[in-house]
Amino acid sequence: MQATLGNLEDAAAQVYKVMAPTMQHCWPLLSERCGCEVWVKHENHTPIGAFKVRGGIVYMNGHANGPDAAGVISATRGNHGQSIGMAARATGVAATIVVPEGNSTEKNAAMKALGVELIIHGSDFDAARDHAMALGAERGLTPIPAFHPLLVRGVATYSLEFLRAVEGLDTVYVPIGQGSGICGMIAARDALGLSVNIVGVVSERAAAYALSFEAGRSISTNSADTFADGVACRTPDADALDIICKGAERIVTVSEEEIRDAMRAYYTDTHNLAEGAGAVPLAALMQERSAMAGKRVGLVLSGGNIDMPVYRDILSGV
Repeated sequence: MQATLGNLEDAAAQVYKVMAPTMQHCWPLLSERCGCEVWVKHENHTPIGAFKVRGGIVYMNGHANGPDAAGVISATRGNHGQSIGMAARATGVAATIVVPEGNSTEKNAAMKALGVELIIHGSDFDAARDHAMALGAERGLTPIPAFHPLLVRGVATYSLEFLRAVEGLDTVYVPIGQGSGICGMIAARDALGLSVNIVGVVSERAAAYALSFEAGRSISTNSADTFADGVACRTPDADALDIICKGAERIVTVSEEEIRDAMRAYYTDTHNLAEGAGAVPLAALMQERSAMAGKRVGLVLSGGNIDMPVYRDILSGV
């Protein structure tokens, strides 16, 4: 899946009809905490509070007049579903979204507000995805995968913005859920001809991509029991894994408590809300503080969608 600079600029033009570019900031307190010059790409400031909206816009624009016009279906833990919901509404297409049991109530409410039909099924994302595929076949709906070249091309637009705005980045830390974000970063870096190191980050309780990267082949886990739902993957996408193995420097695993510490640090140092997946890059940088000393480092704050009671407990150290 080779993306050219022209492909990415065309995707950016589509995205900017719906939303403005997000900002990137160098936060002094965060830099002091991490011992390096830290730049944060604020994808928590998109219209849905997460980077996924970019992929939904580009995907639905590419399929608005095709078979998807009859209706689409997908599975999500929240941000992907909001992305598809917003893009489907803009193109006049009906969207059905399947989420697992115990999913974020606030993300569920946000998806319903966008007009999707929300269905709750299964104990985790993979079970919800299997049900979505079966239900789509039964109803004649077009399934939208969590990983697709058009989704990657869309989300790559945040990386294009980031890498053009901040010169001389040594390393960028990117969360890995299904892989579109990090693959978009790799695509943008390569299209721009840069040499920045790209580091993926996962929770140690959802380590499928880290295990697969180390082994050079897909390894699934029995569970992905992390509160950071945006990185709760137990079965890597084969196409995503191939791109990551070729283009990423390494994958770092972080603990649940390291993620909570990073969420608190974001609030303390920047007063920004970070969901679990959005905080894993900072957690990895804090873990690798000594190796990154004095360097210019990028963090992707991929989203800020977290339920209030959960966030309150994390801020209070519960």
